[in-house]
Amino acid sequence: MENNASSIEMLFERAENYTKTSIELAKLNAIDKTADVVSSLISRMAISVVFAMFVFLSNIGLSLWVGELVGQLYFGFFIVGAFYLALALLLYY
Repeated sequence: MENNASSIEMLFERAENYTKTSIELAKLNAIDKTADVVSSLISRMAISVVFAMFVFLSNIGLSLWVGELVGQLYFGFFIVGAFYLALALLLYY
C-alpha cells in the first residue's frame, strides 16, 4: 500500500514540475518575442530618423537652390512649400 502511495506522490510531484516548467517556458517565449519586436522597432525607428533628416536637409538645399535661381532665397522656400502643398492636395483628393 505504501508503494502505491509513493507512486501517486511521485506522479503528483512530476505533474507539478511539468506545470512549473511549462509556465517558465511560456515566460521565456514571451520574453523572446518581446525582445524581437522591440529590437525590430528600434532599428526601424533609427532608419526612419536618418531618412527624415535626409529629406529635411535635402528640402532645405532644394529651397536654397531654387531661391538662388529666382533671385531671392525666401522665394525658394515659398516655391518648395507650394509644391508640397500641391502634392498633398493632389494625394488627398
